Amino acid sequence: SGPAGWTAAIYAGRANLKPLLFEGAVTEENRLRGTMPLGQLALTTEVENYPGFPAGNLSEYLRSALASEYHWLIDLHKKEGCSGPELMHLMRQQATNVGTRIITDDIVDIDISQANGSQANGSQANGSQANGTRGPFRLHSLGGDRYEADCLIIATGARANYLGLESEEKFKNNGISACAVCDGALPRFRNQPLVVVGGGDSAVEEADYLAKFASTVYMIHRRDQLRASKIMAKRALENPKIEVVWNSVVDEVLGDETRGVTGVRLKSTVDDTMRELAATGMFLSIGHTPNTAFLRDKLELTEKRYVRWTVPFRTNTSVEGIFAAGDVADDNYRQAITAAGSGCMAALDAERWLASQGL
Repeated sequence: SGPAGWTAAIYAGRANLKPLLFEGAVTEENRLRGTMPLGQLALTTEVENYPGFPAGNLSEYLRSALASEYHWLIDLHKKEGCSGPELMHLMRQQATNVGTRIITDDIVDIDISQANGSQANGSQANGSQANGTRGPFRLHSLGGDRYEADCLIIATGARANYLGLESEEKFKNNGISACAVCDGALPRFRNQPLVVVGGGDSAVEEADYLAKFASTVYMIHRRDQLRASKIMAKRALENPKIEVVWNSVVDEVLGDETRGVTGVRLKSTVDDTMRELAATGMFLSIGHTPNTAFLRDKLELTEKRYVRWTVPFRTNTSVEGIFAAGDVADDNYRQAITAAGSGCMAALDAERWLASQGL
């Protein structure tokens, strides 16, 4: 139920495909993992890079566009532009408007045994029929319900990895982010010292991007050399606005409710010393975990456990009739706009596949 899922539902609804969307269960486990309904974008504040929503007062638009039960969002609207939760509720409303049925539950297993010619992990899927017929996919939900569908679009996304600190949880969306491209240009981070946690290529890319706006970018790395490729490491080490802090881990995020993040306390990995750094933001770049646990041995996954697209420039997966959209299959861009775009592609691919099957 992120941008990919809602966009797929909007296109499928407009094609009279009667889409059924599982937006996720409201559970404590999902809250802690960051997999609550409305996806990762619902965990962000201002959204400046989604086309069509420039800065401005959207209060009256929200009032007219959203169902009355969601007008509480208007009271939270800060009038700078569109926030992540607002954008996601608008997408949800748009999907509802075209007939999308929504179930607040998780799918924990899918049965592909009736799928004809399915290929999973390089071999024929368990139970695949060879007689030219195929039955519907069977879905099993966390709540114990069963569903059937002729076609599936997987848009379960990927969640950013965090350090697991209690103080980190406290300052999410108030100085802590897992996406520099999403949040780095926000006013609170401009001309301020920032922290990036990580030492791989992605961390260097994040630090390099943030250096365009920050006064100083501290890269916190637990070792004495970066894991990044040599060319990327050279880029970080030669950037005058990037300072690598070696042999250190974040022990606690510092700040208060009014100002948000004000700094970090670091612990040495070689001795027991501590130090503090002043910073208005901390950006995590320690990887993402795709939400594909329920798909193992069902679909072909990449080495990083993302769903593998099997047809160039299409959203097909290794199982005929199952398509994938958004961050669950994209470990490169991970942006709302690219997720929405692939959601559109998946819906169109699904519609054409259903037509080819006479369904």
